[in-house]
Amino acid sequence: MLTPGFDRARRRFIQRLAAVLLVSAAGINHNAVAQEKQFDLTLRRRVETSANSGQFQATTRTERWDAARTAVIVCDMWDLHHCKNAVTRVKEVAPRMNQLLEDARKRGALIIHAPSSCMGPYENHPARARARKAPKAANLPSGIGQWCDKIPAEEKGKYPIDQSDGGEDDDPAEHQQWARHLADMGLDPRAPWKRETEALKIHDEDAITDSGVEVWNLLEERGINNVMLMGVHVNMCVLGRPFGLRQMAKNGKNVVLVRDLTDSMYNPAAWPNVNHYRGTDLIIEHIEKFVCPTVTSDQIIGGKPFVFSGDPDRKQRNQ
Repeated sequence: MLTPGFDRARRRFIQRLAAVLLVSAAGINHNAVAQEKQFDLTLRRRVETSANSGQFQATTRTERWDAARTAVIVCDMWDLHHCKNAVTRVKEVAPRMNQLLEDARKRGALIIHAPSSCMGPYENHPARARARKAPKAANLPSGIGQWCDKIPAEEKGKYPIDQSDGGEDDDPAEHQQWARHLADMGLDPRAPWKRETEALKIHDEDAITDSGVEVWNLLEERGINNVMLMGVHVNMCVLGRPFGLRQMAKNGKNVVLVRDLTDSMYNPAAWPNVNHYRGTDLIIEHIEKFVCPTVTSDQIIGGKPFVFSGDPDRKQRNQ
């Protein structure tokens, strides 16, 4: 028979055990919630093996970013382009990009849509108003509203591709047909873009701007130092726009390129006469050497890094 004292002791033990389990469960839940509000990233850079050797090796480091102190900038993911192949590749990468934007937004990151020269359709959108109304930052960098062709670090290396022909990689006959199609639509075949691709969903809590000043104001208003940049084209707009990688890097932001969610304007007929996707790789390597680190989308949303279906090295990249 159990004594009253033993019964009381057993009840106290059960109560203590329940309390411990409750605290433990709360701790696990708290940790899970905390993880949902951050990004665990592996940043890749290329470091010179020895001074002035011209030889570089890829290195990585891990960082944990607070989502509330992070912005994701989407560069020039237009609805149309004068290069037909560029349009095809935008359509292919956009769904994966939208998946990342949805995930980052839910975690608390600020999403900035930057379809340059296409602000008209968004004049009355709450996301456009948000960018316009951000208070002027006290530390607005000189030249932040201008295109940036090069930063001092790039003087140490040679630009890896020739893009002087504009980078169109269309078949000439298909390109002429595409230009006629755009003209028949009442569009300028050389500049047919009107808005961001509708494959990317814009939420009211996002921001829309193509202004380096407005982007900087948004970042400073929210105390944001971490910036992910994605979109097209990596050797032109992604690097050089007023809100691009060079401006963010030279003005002290902790910026990274999402290297699998980008594309280049590179024509394989131009130097160094490699396929289009290898040309993109060469620009990414240049960025990792002289501008900023890179990451991949799978670090944020899982799965594997995105690879274009036309990439001849697709199977190797997915291994």
